[in-house]
Amino acid sequence: MPLYATIIYSQDVDWSAPEHAGDTAEYSEFSQSAAAIIRGGAALYPTSTATTVRVEAKGGAPISTDGPYAETKEVLTGFFLLECADLDEAVAAAARIPAAWNGAVEVRPVLPLM
Repeated sequence: MPLYATIIYSQDVDWSAPEHAGDTAEYSEFSQSAAAIIRGGAALYPTSTATTVRVEAKGGAPISTDGPYAETKEVLTGFFLLECADLDEAVAAAARIPAAWNGAVEVRPVLPLM
């Protein structure tokens, strides 16, 4: 069956902070209910912990800057890797991810590289 990345965009918060325990409990509920199709996933720390890396040309020296690639209202906060029969099943699962009702969840087919 194909794999789909469900890329989660929501508020830029520290999900490990106690004040977000209710939100993380909702993600835990989703994870338990969708365990049969989840193949991976993770929450990300806030963008304040990000480092953006660029290279001017192939083989060149890396140039890194503190912070995210772009500043936006909603940021990449996590993802789930789902194994679903088709896009319709992946979209139905993504609609149950808590960010779908207060942020956005992008569903994208995964292109296997190995």
